[in-house]
Amino acid sequence: MNLYQKTKSKLYINITNRLTNIFQPINVIPKDAQRKNQEIISKSHRLMLELGIIRQANPGSFHFLPLGVRALEKLLHLIDEEMLKIGAQKVILPTLTHSKLWKSTGRLQDFGSELFTVKDRHNQTYILSPTHEEAVSDLIASVSQMSYKEFPLKLYQTTNKYRDEIKPRFGLLRGRQFLMKDLYSFDVDVENARHSYEEVCDSYNNIFSRIGVPFYKAIGSVGAMGGSLSHEYHYKADIGEDQLISCSKCGFYANTDFGGSDKCSHCNSDNIDISTAIEVGHTFLLGDKYSKALMANYFNEKRRSVPLQMGSYGLGVSRILAAAIEVLSQEQEMRWPLLLAPYTVIIIPPKEGSKEEGVIHHLTEKVYALLETLPFLQNNILVDDRIQMTIGRRMIDARRVGYPFTIVIGSKCMEEKPIFELVDLQKNLTLNLYEEQLLLYLRDALKNVY
Repeated sequence: MNLYQKTKSKLYINITNRLTNIFQPINVIPKDAQRKNQEIISKSHRLMLELGIIRQANPGSFHFLPLGVRALEKLLHLIDEEMLKIGAQKVILPTLTHSKLWKSTGRLQDFGSELFTVKDRHNQTYILSPTHEEAVSDLIASVSQMSYKEFPLKLYQTTNKYRDEIKPRFGLLRGRQFLMKDLYSFDVDVENARHSYEEVCDSYNNIFSRIGVPFYKAIGSVGAMGGSLSHEYHYKADIGEDQLISCSKCGFYANTDFGGSDKCSHCNSDNIDISTAIEVGHTFLLGDKYSKALMANYFNEKRRSVPLQMGSYGLGVSRILAAAIEVLSQEQEMRWPLLLAPYTVIIIPPKEGSKEEGVIHHLTEKVYALLETLPFLQNNILVDDRIQMTIGRRMIDARRVGYPFTIVIGSKCMEEKPIFELVDLQKNLTLNLYEEQLLLYLRDALKNVY
């Protein structure tokens, strides 16, 4: 059943984005059921289910519903913008990777039961890829006669990845299927590989800075990935599965898996703190572990075939979305990073049959068209056309879903010069503004975000 009842009103014919047109099934989870289902113990998981952002398909995998898809698409657009700035090129690698490639690098055994494997009709074993170091190395190896002049090369993709988690939990934070942006860099020597590594790390810093949720970059362990250097990106949260050690003296951060937790490994200070966090990104300077095993080589100036130096960089796209909601939200109200909210503005028109409706219903389309003139609000405004409901009820729903700005067309709009009520959710402000003031306020609030 749809969360929102269809209205028979013929108003707002020039408005594209109307709430009654959105598939947003409600899924209220009773408190008793929450206590019995230990999987649902995170705010992000519960709110995204209840408010029709996602819906569970099976343990560890979810349907993304229209509002969730809009938020994901905004995040993907942001990532693509930053990837373009560093010259990364977008590809799509196959989901199925032949097991022989993973055997060549030794990771078939290292990952073990975490891998989803399938056999085809010829009894060949393939892996539903959790990551694509082997596949992209094999791609480069298949291109013969690559010259040193063709590097550096950065290839990235955004695809579903698969991991057979023994106990999926926290919704999108620990699933069996997840959306990931993975980038692979190829360079001719260690020095250039390090430069590419730092360039991608800077790009990741930009991505997380633009999202706007406080993040922490920490030294991490290379683990089964291998290589000589690794950094992790984290959001601090009580339900986080990682522990970060931070030094108040030098500002150094590291995952506690990387070493002891008594002193700072950077400056040896004992002014340290331990906090729980959610990993949302990871970078690795791999060296030639994969290129050497899979013959991903280039020809140097002397026409000698030499293994390429690689880097691997991952962003958990679906995890970033859930982790941001986890950090920002209240227990009963969702909060989005401003840049990622499915719609930035929601307009609430008068109730059907009210005295306001007969006089000012035309203002809904007028304000909608006016705000659409702002480039960052084009196709980013939603009208709550459930006019059979009171304004108060719809305002509660708008707060709960977390739309950053709510504009109410109420009784004050009946004055000679209409006054609009604006709720700024992030600042927790309610303002009464004339039309021109409304436009200026939103322009100023959003100019540095987009």
